[in-house]
Amino acid sequence: MAEVYLRRLSRWQAEQQRDAVADVHVTAYRGVAGAEYRDRQSYLRRFEQHVQQPDFDMVVADAHGLAGCAYGFRVARTGDWWSDFRGELPPDVEELTASGRTFLLAELMVLPGHRRQGVAARMAERLLARLGSDLVVASVNRPDANGHANVAARALHSWGWTRLGGLGPRNPPGAGPRTSPGSEAGTGPGAWAQEVWIRRPPR
Repeated sequence: MAEVYLRRLSRWQAEQQRDAVADVHVTAYRGVAGAEYRDRQSYLRRFEQHVQQPDFDMVVADAHGLAGCAYGFRVARTGDWWSDFRGELPPDVEELTASGRTFLLAELMVLPGHRRQGVAARMAERLLARLGSDLVVASVNRPDANGHANVAARALHSWGWTRLGGLGPRNPPGAGPRTSPGSEAGTGPGAWAQEVWIRRPPR
């Protein structure tokens, strides 16, 4: 198997790679048969918005073609990203967001043929290396009906992240790493679409 190399892309380079990134997204999140075109176009619209966000940063894994990517950007100081948070935000999270020190890990995806090789962990580490004093957040799909966490949540937990709570019922702007398309909405207990995970800065 080809060796996987990591490289950081500028905003301009990310825009030039948009089609290749969309191809990775369609393959990594392969969902309902026949929906690839719709999923791809929807993702491209989101990606175009993400690239324009403050402090957008991106790392890709390359193995004779893109094998995965991770990217994110600053959460707005206004706190709009937290508008659907279920519960009360901890004071330190509110403070870090208001001071512009909260970074959203908006996407982390790896092609099936390169999974379970530490590629996702390497990309996340490279992307977030500059953010040692900042709060990093991500939203992932909620556990399934049997209470089983998805792959993204298990990975974040293994990297030392903490589950903060739920967002929902709609997907938040720039919804973060996930492992399958779609979300679950409704009313009553547990009616939220996403889990929020955070990596607090060291004290």
